Amino acid sequence: MFNLTPVVRILLFINIGVFILQTQLGLNAFALYPVGSANFQPWQFITYMFMHGGFGHILSNMFGLISFGPLLEQRWGGNRFLTFWMICGIGAGVLYSGVRYYELNRMQQDMEAFRAAPSDVGYVDFYERNLPEARGYEINAREMHRHPEDQSLVQSALTQMEAMYSASLNSPMLGASGALFGILFAFAYLFPNTELMLLFFPFPIKAKYFVGLYALYELYNGVHRTPGDNVAHFAHLGGLLIGFIVLKFWERGRSQFY
Repeated sequence: MFNLTPVVRILLFINIGVFILQTQLGLNAFALYPVGSANFQPWQFITYMFMHGGFGHILSNMFGLISFGPLLEQRWGGNRFLTFWMICGIGAGVLYSGVRYYELNRMQQDMEAFRAAPSDVGYVDFYERNLPEARGYEINAREMHRHPEDQSLVQSALTQMEAMYSASLNSPMLGASGALFGILFAFAYLFPNTELMLLFFPFPIKAKYFVGLYALYELYNGVHRTPGDNVAHFAHLGGLLIGFIVLKFWERGRSQFY
């Protein structure tokens, strides 16, 4: 069914092998933790892309790899394909880490602002700005509004904020999605009018439209977080952006890639 090229086959086997080891050993230290976390290590920018959060996660990423990767490897050759995959994966991790660093820094600043001047407004602002998908804090906010001098409510709010910050600081990212989104962009860029038949589309769609719509979907979900959504949407967009930059760099002064 799939004509696997050498590098695609190796990447497939490595990812499956690492996933099997994950299920037995955990290997959490190889996921990408936010910069500033005690668990962060620079080499995680490479290792995270070989880790996955579950069977569905690795299945979707590897299906994308074997669907779109072989044609690109045939066109570029194995070395260039592997280079592109690694650059997109590492670049997506770096860009996502930058976004997370900004978000965590803002969360910490909002928490310190509340500590300096506790109020129900500051409590609500902390959640609305940093954790809009959270629920239940409104009840505590109403109690603080009714009893603004109750220090036990203030301390409880601070404890919740600190727990949320700590959980965010120690929540890693993992998966080959950033690299895969670079591959998706490259496929749409080089073969824009190739028609794809997708399970969730009842009709054929050209690659350029599929990737464009997918990018808009990721952007929307990255900005408008929903409860239970733990997908690193900005890592996906980072992979697309890095893929675009690499392709334009390679394309410069050439009529075709080789």
